[in-house]
Amino acid sequence: MDKVAGGLAPAPPIGNHSAMSILSDKWIRSQALENGMIEPFVEAQRRDGCISYGLSSYGYDARVAPEFKIFTNVDSAVVDPKNFDNNSFVNRETDVCVIPPNSFALARTVEYFRVPRDVLVICLGKSTYARCGIIVNVTPLEPGWEGHVTLEFSNTTPLPAKIYANEGACQFLFLKGNEPCETSYADRAGKYMGQLGVTLPKL
Repeated sequence: MDKVAGGLAPAPPIGNHSAMSILSDKWIRSQALENGMIEPFVEAQRRDGCISYGLSSYGYDARVAPEFKIFTNVDSAVVDPKNFDNNSFVNRETDVCVIPPNSFALARTVEYFRVPRDVLVICLGKSTYARCGIIVNVTPLEPGWEGHVTLEFSNTTPLPAKIYANEGACQFLFLKGNEPCETSYADRAGKYMGQLGVTLPKL
């Protein structure tokens, strides 16, 4: 392996393909305004008295909508991803959702996303929630997918935890592939394509 001053040289590219790159605020803005990649779209960070949301340097902070499904054991239901029981949760439409201790809630983004064919989107939680023991999980948004993003909030603390609707919940990062994929999520008619609202597990 080649050496350079202070360490090892970067690995050479494989064939003619360039490495995956993270996309900037300029690219996100262009795709959102010209191609409807994010609707509604907020062009700058909003942080006045709220958990911040909107366009950032290399990502987009999405908001959580006031629509929640909070998991409960009132009816002693079993959570089964192959046969999901509606008795597993209670529905709440509220500006402030309270998740019980060591519990979990499903929600969705305010924004509707349309992912380009040569882009993969990953999500990270907001530090404001992470420092309160609230974990936000989202599986990757695949090339060609579109819809409201279902958000999973886990309250890992022994205390009730608040989630604020219409405020920032998580940050999406846009990664451009070395070339358009051969088969997109839309091509294979993925089961979560075009989802609206909070979407439960499907087999």
